[in-house]
Amino acid sequence: SVDYYHKRLGKIMWDKCGMSRNAEGLKEAAKEIKELRESFWKEVNVPGAANEMNPELEKAGRVADFLELGELFAKDALVREESCGGHFREESVEIGGEQAGEAKRNDAEFAFVSAWEYKGEPGDAVLHKEQLEFNEIELKQRSYK
Repeated sequence: SVDYYHKRLGKIMWDKCGMSRNAEGLKEAAKEIKELRESFWKEVNVPGAANEMNPELEKAGRVADFLELGELFAKDALVREESCGGHFREESVEIGGEQAGEAKRNDAEFAFVSAWEYKGEPGDAVLHKEQLEFNEIELKQRSYK
């Protein structure tokens, strides 16, 4: 059913692309979502008649979009090898110093907005970077200590 694919995608996203993430989990997520998307297009059953309003068909269209978007989210998160906003990259933890154990940003390499160009398959999307300019504020490492 459409609901099966929606729930399965949600579980993958929560477990591997959520607030705390790592490269291994993101690679697994992209692979699992691709396989789930391929299965969706081969196996999903959408009940209903052709001559009436069909909310299941509408839902199937949204879930198809979610599957592509979820795969792209995993790809985007894998490229961003730092902690950013509310997302914690497990590999980017400060090891020593006064920030030991804190999430570490990498403003030198990741001060940009990601725009992904659609190429037919989420795995084929091309990253375009729009550099961010900070004229009025200075970027600083966040501290919760």
